[in-house]
Amino acid sequence: MSDHASDFVLQAISFDTLEGWKDDDPSGLFEVMRSCRRQITDVKPYRTGSLGLSSEDLLPLLADAEDFTPSSPASARAFFETHCRPFLIRRKDGNSGFVTAFYEPDIDVSARPDEIFRFPFYRRPDDLIDLDDANRPSELDKAYAFGRLHEGRVTAYPDRCAIDQGFLEGRGLEIAWAKSKVDVFFVHVQGAARLRYEDGRIGRITYAAKAGHAFSAIGKLLIDRGEIDRAEISMQAIRAWLARNPERVDEVLWHNRSYIFFRDAPVADSQAGPIAAAKVPLLAGRSLAVDRMIHTFGYPFFIRAESLTHLDQGRPFRRLMLALDTGSAIVGPARGDIFTGSGDMAGEGAGTVRNDADFTILIPNAAAGRFD
Repeated sequence: MSDHASDFVLQAISFDTLEGWKDDDPSGLFEVMRSCRRQITDVKPYRTGSLGLSSEDLLPLLADAEDFTPSSPASARAFFETHCRPFLIRRKDGNSGFVTAFYEPDIDVSARPDEIFRFPFYRRPDDLIDLDDANRPSELDKAYAFGRLHEGRVTAYPDRCAIDQGFLEGRGLEIAWAKSKVDVFFVHVQGAARLRYEDGRIGRITYAAKAGHAFSAIGKLLIDRGEIDRAEISMQAIRAWLARNPERVDEVLWHNRSYIFFRDAPVADSQAGPIAAAKVPLLAGRSLAVDRMIHTFGYPFFIRAESLTHLDQGRPFRRLMLALDTGSAIVGPARGDIFTGSGDMAGEGAGTVRNDADFTILIPNAAAGRFD
C-alpha cells in the first residue's frame, strides 16, 4: 500500500455481517462487468490506484461473470460471495465515508449561437497538455494534471473567469451553445449531458479534460458567506440562490476556477447511460464515482448509507455498485458519487444527496490474500 493509501485500512469482514447485503439485487451489474472486461482486454487496462488493485486482479472475476446469468437476486449475490471477499474501508481518523450523487442533465442547445443560445460547451483546446512530474513547472502545484503549452513554455491554463470572458473565442472549439451560463456550469460539475437540439436531434457530451485548476465548491462559498444554511445546501438551493441574485452569478461561478472540456460521446442505445471515465455506459443507481488515485475502475463496492432514504422509497441506501467514474471533488478512500440517471427526475434525486456512508470493497479471491 503506497503513501496515498496510508490514511485508511481495509478490515476483512464477512458477507453475513454486511448489513443490507441480503436484501440487495445486484443482477444488473453483470452486463456492465462484461463491458468492463471488453474495455480492459480489447482497449487498455484501467490505471491502478494506490491501493494496488489492478485490472489484472479484477479479470478473473470479470471472466467468470461473462457467461453468468443470475436466475434470482440470491443467485446474483451468491456469485459475488463465491468469487470475492468483502473488506470494510476504515479511515484512520475515525470519520465515516461520505456520498453525494450526480446525474446526466438534459440541456436545450443550438448548433449555432444567437441572442438566446450564447453559452458554449468547449472541446479540448490543442494548447492544453497533460502534466506529470517530468514536464510540470516547479511553480505549479503537483495537483495540476493539465497546463498550457505556448511558444515552448508550460504555464497554468487560463481559468473559468478568463474562458468565460472570451479566451477561447474564435478557435472553433464550440460543440453547442446553451441558454444559461448556470446550466453550463452544472454540466461541468456533472461531467456529462444529453444535448437536445432545436431540430429534435439528441447529442451527448462527456468529460474530455479540464483546465487544471483545483475544484472549489460554490456551495461551500455560499455557506461560508451565510447566504445558504449548511443544513439546507443542495444543488436545488444553489440554483435558487443564483436565480435570485443574477448580478452575482459571475462572481460566484468564477470562485470555482476549474473549467471542464468535453467530447462528443454518442451512445448507440439512447436508453443507456452516458459513457464516463471507465469508458463503459453508466448504469443508473449502480455506478459509483471514486477517487481514482486510490481505487481502480471496475471494482465492486457495497455502499450503505442509513440516512440516505429518498432514492429507495424511504429505505436506507444499501447497494452493490461498480466504480466507473471519478471527479475533481471525489477525494479520499471512502468518498463516492452515486449516478442517479439521466434527466430532470434523476437531477432531483441527485441534488440533495450528502450522506455519511460505509464503503465495503469486494476484492476477487486471489487478490484478497494480499490484504489479510
